[in-house]
Amino acid sequence: MNTLRLYARSAAMLMKSQLQYPASFLMQTLAQLVMEGGEMMAVILLVDRFDRLNQWGPGDLYFFFGVMSVSFYLTECFGRGVTGAFPGMVRTGQLDTLLLRPRGVLTQVMCSAVDPRRIACIAVGTVSLVLGSSLARIQWTALKVLLLAEIFLCSFWLILGLFMVEAVLCIHSVKSVELANTLTYGGRSACQYPVDIFPRPLRILFTVIAPFALVMHLPASHILGKPLFGWPMWTAFAAPLSGFLVFGMMYLMFQHAMRFYRSTGS
Repeated sequence: MNTLRLYARSAAMLMKSQLQYPASFLMQTLAQLVMEGGEMMAVILLVDRFDRLNQWGPGDLYFFFGVMSVSFYLTECFGRGVTGAFPGMVRTGQLDTLLLRPRGVLTQVMCSAVDPRRIACIAVGTVSLVLGSSLARIQWTALKVLLLAEIFLCSFWLILGLFMVEAVLCIHSVKSVELANTLTYGGRSACQYPVDIFPRPLRILFTVIAPFALVMHLPASHILGKPLFGWPMWTAFAAPLSGFLVFGMMYLMFQHAMRFYRSTGS
């Protein structure tokens, strides 16, 4: 709990510092809005061109897009330190100062950066969720609301774990490794759409290695009343827990990689 309070205080201070320049913050937020709006426009054009994509109708596609957008940008907003700040800390030697402090390195890295500009992207995702829910005529129940909340919670830890792939690699290479982005930003772009429309190799990639399908698509398909892979309802609650598993594995790998960290000497 003390760690959560520390993070909350750090996040509040970082947000306050960014709001010291309101014009700059507004323009950057609008830029994020235009960027994510362009992503949603691609879905709109796809829906306009095709009536259905396999078993998925227009409302289903908007819903999947909204789930990915809200989940991904919530993680980017509050976990920006792992993917944005950490590689620079390794390269410049700033990580040395974190090792001298009593808090864990990952905690300090998480507290080092928050990106409130992503609120615009989250807003676009929320609009897509509401639109998709309406078009798909989802009959919301307490169980489905709980399932949606589990999606967001488990997706946060899944995406944070995938961000840590880059952190682990840059400890050994001293700089950011773009290959890691195929799982994070590449996964975001691909998994805005239901995974069963892709060829088998991609389905395996996003089910086993970067399990967006288990954490997002499977429970979302049950909310839509179209179970993915024909799996039963209980799997919709169990499968998202793989997000915690991915984060746990990457956390252990991060701790192991830190043993090989060598100061840059700056």
